Amino acid sequence: MDYPIKSGTNIVIYAYSLEDPVIIDGKATIKYHGDRRYTRAIPLQSYANPPPESKFSGLDYFDFQLHNYSVPPNETTYHCTVYKIPARFPKRRHAVAHKTIIDPANIDIVHHMLMYECNPSAVFDDKSLPSGICDDLGEALIPCSSNIATGWAVGGDYINEFPEVAGYPVGGDFEIKYYVIQMHYNNL
Repeated sequence: MDYPIKSGTNIVIYAYSLEDPVIIDGKATIKYHGDRRYTRAIPLQSYANPPPESKFSGLDYFDFQLHNYSVPPNETTYHCTVYKIPARFPKRRHAVAHKTIIDPANIDIVHHMLMYECNPSAVFDDKSLPSGICDDLGEALIPCSSNIATGWAVGGDYINEFPEVAGYPVGGDFEIKYYVIQMHYNNL
């Protein structure tokens, strides 16, 4: 039976066998899944009409980008980088959208990304902001590990627009000055 895929979160029920189906005379024989059955809440469909990038042309913006990072040959890597809001924002502003930028050369190994707000009391050396394997950065990331500002995962929208009545404050007297981007690479 077919069900329409709706925007937002869908509940998916699935099961699988460890053996591939056997096809005999055009009919598949599917082995029983045993206890391999699960449910997940998954966003399967994004915006019905995503906002065009041109909608944001002419607006001021900044990028938090990781440049020239070589993903190690491990199955999974969590890389963290601390970023500071640029000094060119001396007054508080409100972000109206955010865009996830992923180098097409890395699209097959990026699993998800989370951006954390750092505690307002966090202090870093602005000339040498921490960057590296998340576990190796240890205590440096403690003030930046409790509040997720935004995120992206495979299958998600690259551009996310905030509602007209709600922007995300940045710069000026807004107390959050530092953020951490945690990139999860799945290098199978």
